[in-house]
Amino acid sequence: MENKQTAVQLLRKSLDRFLAKDMKGWSELCDENVVAEFPFAPEGSPSRIEGRVALYEYLKNYPSFIDVRKLPTLKAYATDDPNVAIAEWSASGVVIGNGNPYEMSYATFVTFRDGRILVYREYWNPIAFLAAMAGNRFDE
Repeated sequence: MENKQTAVQLLRKSLDRFLAKDMKGWSELCDENVVAEFPFAPEGSPSRIEGRVALYEYLKNYPSFIDVRKLPTLKAYATDDPNVAIAEWSASGVVIGNGNPYEMSYATFVTFRDGRILVYREYWNPIAFLAAMAGNRFDE
């Protein structure tokens, strides 16, 4: 019998890779044609990224700008679609360039296909993000 992971298990696995600062490993959990959406992205940051390669290019330097040390809260929910999971979670760490605390809450909606992330939609507070970053950017 095949040991197929649920969408909630796959979502938790992706957050484990994020916390481990393994952006390459995180991107490898994505479908080649993944679409990442950040509807609340601040001006100058992408609100939509298409493709595993482009998403990795966007995220690869994230750990050198933000040192996420723990995920203090994580609640993951199954939906009536077995390929979709939702997570309410928070990240706690430090912005490396300025020493500011990084405290962010997220709501993430993830659609999987064949065990890989197909659509990743993440909501977070751009005002808190910009305040913590204080002019630092990780996507440059």
